Amino acid sequence: MTLKIINTKKEYESYLEWVDKMFDKKVKPGTAEGDKLQVALLLIKQYEDEHYPIPSPDPIDAIKMKMKERGLKNKDLVDKIGTKGYVSALLHKRKPLTLELAKIFHNELGIPAEILLG
Repeated sequence: MTLKIINTKKEYESYLEWVDKMFDKKVKPGTAEGDKLQVALLLIKQYEDEHYPIPSPDPIDAIKMKMKERGLKNKDLVDKIGTKGYVSALLHKRKPLTLELAKIFHNELGIPAEILLG
């Protein structure tokens, strides 16, 4: 396969088939075929980023998901961000997510800043 920028869906699908074959062959990294496979994967990623973008999650939804994962309730955030009513208003999008709160959620829940500020 000659590698080049992917411009069409047909080329994209062809690359995916070729990559599947390379995975089936168990191509080793660092070999000529392995390097070619790596470049093909980068070209596929570039095409997917352009044609199939993944939207950023809503910051409040990300906070709720992390809370659920950790078994946290609204009352668990009171000590960190304010009253029970304020926490509820924030999580129901009646109050804005401020920069200061974004920092707290980033530090306390490990949510990436790009999501909280996006």
